[in-house]
Amino acid sequence: MPKFFVANHQIQDERITILGEDVNHIVNVLRLQKQDEVYICDKDNAITYQTKIMDISKEKVVCQIIEPIKETTESDVEVTIFQGLPKADKMEYIIQKATELGGKEIVPVAMKRCVVKLEEKDEAKKISRWQKIAEVAAKQSGRDRIPNIHSVIKFRDVKNIISEFDLFLIAYEGEKQTTLKQILVKERMKRLEKNLQNLAKMQLGDRGEKEKIPLKIGVMIGPEGGIEGEGVDELKQNGAQVVTLGNRILRTETASLAILSSIMYEFEN
Repeated sequence: MPKFFVANHQIQDERITILGEDVNHIVNVLRLQKQDEVYICDKDNAITYQTKIMDISKEKVVCQIIEPIKETTESDVEVTIFQGLPKADKMEYIIQKATELGGKEIVPVAMKRCVVKLEEKDEAKKISRWQKIAEVAAKQSGRDRIPNIHSVIKFRDVKNIISEFDLFLIAYEGEKQTTLKQILVKERMKRLEKNLQNLAKMQLGDRGEKEKIPLKIGVMIGPEGGIEGEGVDELKQNGAQVVTLGNRILRTETASLAILSSIMYEFEN
């Protein structure tokens, strides 16, 4: 079933109004008609509704809410990718696939070895395009949230963000000992122990439910030229953990998706 995103203010009195480019997609591409059903997600709070089309015009499509969908496609591990700026087509590919794999946020990072130097005057336009790519990928993959594509930050500012995460990883080809698997297994066991401790202390409600606290993981991936060794050391001194992704050196777009896939396999749900 097709899925669309709307802002919270577009939902009123059990009806949802779809505006903008999605109207053309519904009418001229999908050729949907009255009484056809679509999923619509409130992108402000990640609630998805099963709806039925009640009215169609050139400007808007009005849908009646049938019921909210209780299940979510979102993961209980929140992964933010700090991506050293690659060439434009590679960045678009990373955003598209990271969205499909469940990434929460993507932060472009300007680094010394970046081939691409994004001019300030072009940044807003580029971010807008990247955000649109994330939205399209979120629709295609049935996400309940659209990953947030941040403005470009400088590498030296990353060290100030590390403390916001439960785990912050740097994929570095110069690391030979510590593997991604070792760190993920260690973190999973630590989280399991913590959950068991919380369960022992918790007073169960009538339904025996408990709130899940998402695991927040940051991942630093270098651009085509890689990350400089002194930069890696600086992040490590501020709490980051350096890992190898294996014996082979991966392209920047491959590394991002390999590490995200591994994290989701180890921790999701």
